[in-house]
Amino acid sequence: MPVHAARRVWAIVPAAGRGSRFSASTPRSAPKQYAPLLGATVLEWSLRALLAEPRVHAVVVALAADDAEWPGVAAKLQNPKLRTTIGGVNRQDTVLSGLDALATQAAADDWVLVHDAARPCLNAADLSALLDAVDTEAGAAGAVLAAPIVDTVKRELGDHVATVDRQGLWRALTPQVFAFAQLRHALKEAALAGVAVTDEAQAVERMGLRPALVQGSPFNVKVTREGDLAVASNILKMTEDMPMRVGQGFDVHAFGEGDHVVLGGVRIAHPKGVVAHSDGDVVIHALCDAILGAMGDGDIGQHFPDSDPRYRGADSRVFLRVVAARMQAAGLKMINADVTVLAEAPRISAHRAAMAANLSADLGISAQLINIKATTTERLGFIGRGEGLAALASVLLGP
Repeated sequence: MPVHAARRVWAIVPAAGRGSRFSASTPRSAPKQYAPLLGATVLEWSLRALLAEPRVHAVVVALAADDAEWPGVAAKLQNPKLRTTIGGVNRQDTVLSGLDALATQAAADDWVLVHDAARPCLNAADLSALLDAVDTEAGAAGAVLAAPIVDTVKRELGDHVATVDRQGLWRALTPQVFAFAQLRHALKEAALAGVAVTDEAQAVERMGLRPALVQGSPFNVKVTREGDLAVASNILKMTEDMPMRVGQGFDVHAFGEGDHVVLGGVRIAHPKGVVAHSDGDVVIHALCDAILGAMGDGDIGQHFPDSDPRYRGADSRVFLRVVAARMQAAGLKMINADVTVLAEAPRISAHRAAMAANLSADLGISAQLINIKATTTERLGFIGRGEGLAALASVLLGP
């Protein structure tokens, strides 16, 4: 059941925290929301379901004033739904900042979702169920994703431990959704009373309202400590449709004037050069095409057209590094690559290690995952006649 069209849905993601309990070695001691997770950041994963849900009109990310990581994330996502504002000193201040940023656009009864920046495993079905829940009379006070507690719960009481009845106990998750004016008023009242609420539902409950509980996946975990990254990674691998991807590439160049050829970034002496717009490195060109093919991202000619004067005589390793960056931004990594050079000459056996080292450095993987071999065509065809050379590449990419 869709949310009524007259009540738009906005989302706020408080991402101004420093993550004091988190100790992962992220660049420049970046907070946990920017920790790397399966080729992206925790925050990118946390935003994914919100940005994909068609009922969400816009997503406001509330950032720390000195956040140096967000521009890189925004550049990768390039989503028109994304907006930013500066957060506060704590969570409820940060959410209020997000609400203030929407004050001139959101109606009093528009719905506002609040989702933790460090909950990367939110799935689309749970988000949809949450929005459906507030489109009923029972959802008038808002709704909270939650998971029933199934473990036995203990409470420490001074000198002894007591077992707590888990009947009716739930773990509050996010997103949580409330009417714009309702949530804004509740958070302001909590601040005036000096009450530090641990989630938005607590602030609303202080107003005498009872949000609905919507059962969500227990896999909607929050990254709080470094070890939680491994848990989130395993959940995403288990629940996401992230299959292995296979790509193939082929490139060929005719011989022409010159005294060398370039293969795998290695200059190899040869009585002839190649006719090419760039340096004519068939190994790298085939490998780039294989990677782009596995990603479903076109081919090398689309990204580096030979009609562009910028690429005249270009070092093909530059192309490979750009393609590798696109692969990583897509959350993929190379499992292995197999390259075959087809030529009567030059012989490459003495150069294979150097070629693999170059490809390894540009792809950011071990040279042991790159196999380079060569064959002739038994003097058949244009290659057999010494008129040119070619390369075939196959790659396997995984999440």
